Amino acid sequence: MALGRTYAVSLVGLNGHVVEVEADIGQTLPAFVLLGLPDASLNEAKDRIRAAARNAGVPLSRRKITVNLIPASLPKRGSSFDLAIVMSALAAAGDVRGVGSTVFIAELGLDGQLRPVRGVLPAVMAAVEAGHHRIIVAEENAPEAALVPAADVGSYRTLAEVALAFGADAAQVALPQPVVRSAPIPPTVRSGPAHDLSDIAGQHEARFALEIAAAGAHHLLMVGPPGAGKTMLAERLPGILPDLDDDHAMEVTAIHSLSGERLCTELVRKPPFESPHHTATPASIIGGGSGIPRPGAASRAHRGILFLDEAPEYERRVLEALREPLESGMLVLHRASGTASYPARFQLVLALNPCPCGLANGKGIDCLCTAQQRRRYFNRLSGPLLDRVDLQLAVQRVSLADYADVRSPETSAAVAGRVAAARAAQRERLHHWDYATNAEVQGRILRGELALPRAVTAFLDRALDRNLVSARGWDRVLRVAWTIADLAGRSRPDADDVVTALGFRLQERAA
Repeated sequence: MALGRTYAVSLVGLNGHVVEVEADIGQTLPAFVLLGLPDASLNEAKDRIRAAARNAGVPLSRRKITVNLIPASLPKRGSSFDLAIVMSALAAAGDVRGVGSTVFIAELGLDGQLRPVRGVLPAVMAAVEAGHHRIIVAEENAPEAALVPAADVGSYRTLAEVALAFGADAAQVALPQPVVRSAPIPPTVRSGPAHDLSDIAGQHEARFALEIAAAGAHHLLMVGPPGAGKTMLAERLPGILPDLDDDHAMEVTAIHSLSGERLCTELVRKPPFESPHHTATPASIIGGGSGIPRPGAASRAHRGILFLDEAPEYERRVLEALREPLESGMLVLHRASGTASYPARFQLVLALNPCPCGLANGKGIDCLCTAQQRRRYFNRLSGPLLDRVDLQLAVQRVSLADYADVRSPETSAAVAGRVAAARAAQRERLHHWDYATNAEVQGRILRGELALPRAVTAFLDRALDRNLVSARGWDRVLRVAWTIADLAGRSRPDADDVVTALGFRLQERAA
């Protein structure tokens, strides 16, 4: 029986499923049949790989070729199956050998070139987890595939080279001419402005709120007039966050690989910063697209910052869709063709003006907006969404005294040192519950093992009784209080820490 077998990987979200690729050569008229729920782009592989194999010097059999993708019930899409399909067909014809346990991940050009595909990192991770350690990819994807421990990665430029490596007849294979590579031209380095906290004049309270947000991974809302520095503060938040550890860096790199924004050659260590325009659609923020939904800005900001400038200008559907990932750290997208889940544990930073004209600051004597216009503008952010934001800050205009202050403001490096120390204290305290930051701690733990004396929470308890904060807000105030204590080097929050945390919660409302 002429039967060949290789393996590929089908990605549904970030979850990879190893697919067995079977090829059978029959005794009937020439044909190419592809089974196993392929999508349109995968169906096109039939003509693509025939031309690629012919131009590589290893033409496919002229008899009927039937390729089955197992499991047949799993939807399969994309061009990453090309190499696995052609190698199984060649194995069925006896042209290559020893491909049975190998995973092939690459697209084919008509000339037989191996083209890179997106999502190689999560695909290789899934293959290794399933016990398939031998992986063949395109040359451009090799650095990304090599990021997975225990993966035995082989990379090639052409189908001819792959076929020769698996025992094809060297006299028939059309190997490409050696490529003469000229010395690479060093890229032009353009030194852009460094995002450092020392650039910000004044705004001492806002800088402190930013430090708290970084130390405890808290969500932040800033309300202030145009030019107060809200965007500058948000852009400097990633600079005081600690680098990602190995596990988190692998998660973030896998998402960026699947997004296809760039070829990943190393792990992403810096927390990502996503700042979509306010005209962005729900699909671009949350994720979507035809077929299996792709990750959006919320997932690309995983373990980093999602900054929404001019927040009331975003569609209401976009803002409300963020409520679930703010609580769970996960986005589950259901579509007719399948369900995809993406991690989305990001820090949300919102910036907005106090009114449509932006001048309702301080006494607001220059503001031209009516009270109804101001209320309607701010009410574009729903109460349930605001209740999930830990720090709500009123940012004031910078005064002349702040500009005239000759003292050098504190740098991002100095603040990052305190943030790193606070994060270390949190990991030591919370490792028993498998948490890394205060923002992740559940309310039952805050009211149980980490409960504070009534004398410490008395002011907060009265605010709860007077409906100034909700039950969710009560928990969030305590999380911020723990972060303030960690920054100060104290083992537990005191009453002043709780009052300070509650002040950040109620400050915007008072303003």
